[in-house]
Amino acid sequence: MKIEHIAIWVKDLEGMKEFYLQYFELSSNEKYHNPSKNFSSYFLSFSSGARLELMHRPEVTARMDKTEFSQGLAHFAISVGSKEKVNELTERIREAGFKIHGEPRTTGDGYYESVILDPEGNMIELTV
Repeated sequence: MKIEHIAIWVKDLEGMKEFYLQYFELSSNEKYHNPSKNFSSYFLSFSSGARLELMHRPEVTARMDKTEFSQGLAHFAISVGSKEKVNELTERIREAGFKIHGEPRTTGDGYYESVILDPEGNMIELTV
């Protein structure tokens, strides 16, 4: 078994798509739109086959501050291949004005990671 995709409700569908395409070497399908449900989405694909689905409906509203702990999905991790790439991508994202929630470090369970926030505050671990 494997995770096929992770879905994220977003406010700014086009902006979020551009963020993920710019920083994570993803490809995108054509925009899907269902006018009867007022629903739009993109599937963004990694070369490994895993995908992110970005979904938008105007009536879906934001939850509490996503950087606080609560039940449900906490974060997802993207392996970038090396410590150097974790450091480089963290800096690129910082320089572009996005928030770094956790600086690059080796965690107690042995991961080398940083934690960034996407433009809508979703936590992403950048790992080796």
